[in-house]
Amino acid sequence: MTGTTAGQILQLVRSGEVSTRRELLEQTGLSRSTLTQRLAMLTAAGYLSEAAAQHSGVAGRPAKGLSFVDTDKYVLTADLGATHARLALQDAAGAILAESTSRIRIQDGPDPVLTAVLDGFAALLASAGPAARDGLCGIGIGVPGPVNVATKRLQQPPIMPGWDDHPVTTVFEARFGVPTLIDNDANLMGLGEARRFHPDVPSLLYVKVGTGIGAGLIIGGRPERGIAGGAGDIGHIRIAHPVAGAVCACGANGCLAAHASGGALVRQLTDRGIAAETATDVARLVRAGNADAIALVRTAGQLVGEVLATAVALLNPGVLVIGGSMALTHEHFLIGVRESLYERTVPLATRDLTITASALQDRAAVEGARIMVVDHVFSAAAVDARLGAT
Repeated sequence: MTGTTAGQILQLVRSGEVSTRRELLEQTGLSRSTLTQRLAMLTAAGYLSEAAAQHSGVAGRPAKGLSFVDTDKYVLTADLGATHARLALQDAAGAILAESTSRIRIQDGPDPVLTAVLDGFAALLASAGPAARDGLCGIGIGVPGPVNVATKRLQQPPIMPGWDDHPVTTVFEARFGVPTLIDNDANLMGLGEARRFHPDVPSLLYVKVGTGIGAGLIIGGRPERGIAGGAGDIGHIRIAHPVAGAVCACGANGCLAAHASGGALVRQLTDRGIAAETATDVARLVRAGNADAIALVRTAGQLVGEVLATAVALLNPGVLVIGGSMALTHEHFLIGVRESLYERTVPLATRDLTITASALQDRAAVEGARIMVVDHVFSAAAVDARLGAT
């Protein structure tokens, strides 16, 4: 790595691979003078700091610790669901400075939803003061539909009429003047969960069961999106024994989402005369001990487990995380998932598999969005471009 650039040095420090000048010299092979010059560039630009002396474990003067300066850089994030918008203002380290949650209808189309998000972001920045606006470095958006990350456009999202190929990111870049990234919400939820709680697990499968059903596959700490952003779209896999009349939002019969999603459970409860409008209402009924809701949620978990059995056999992940509203059902949904999954897979596929509810819960997507933005804005290439460095 004798040609290590300033941006690559920052990446080494950010990743935790190195924390001192001595370690950088050993890892990069740079001369002391070149390393000093590149560290000076990063420090002057506000990317790095050298902490008080720490023990290096060898004789001589203690080494100074290098660290990424992340508490004066800010990210706006949004988790847009079928019926909710969770917005947050975070520093690059992940601390939340301000947040808000509101009801939306994603099916109303991009104009009213994005106007509400723009106004919500402006309110969060105003509440945090001028330092947050001056230090804003990027925006991350999670949406409940497939995204082509290369074009930053939604691709035929089944529950988002009017959003296909809409220039979502340009709206925010025009308003706030910072890079804006967009991805499927399940990808971001999985990313947040993997980086925060399972950083050493080679592969993690995150399944979001809310109004709809989607999955995010995280391999080596990064989402695997497929060639067009459609990876993880398990809600539209056909189940073995569909119920007549259960038509999916995509227009097909027999989709998993039409039988096991929060939206499907709302419909099933309503048919039984039990009041429920959202997936959150279903979870609330389960926690309150409603027998019908518990039974339906357990069955839905079994259906999801049937589909996941194939995914687990194919991918053999280390961790399976269940998120979304159904993760808040006092284990009832998870019990159903485990029943089907263990029944339909060989022991080798699940022997070392951890199945758990999301630890981040309703903040999973905004945390993943923050990580997505920080990885992009402070990547080696982006930093070198801003520094004009080699």
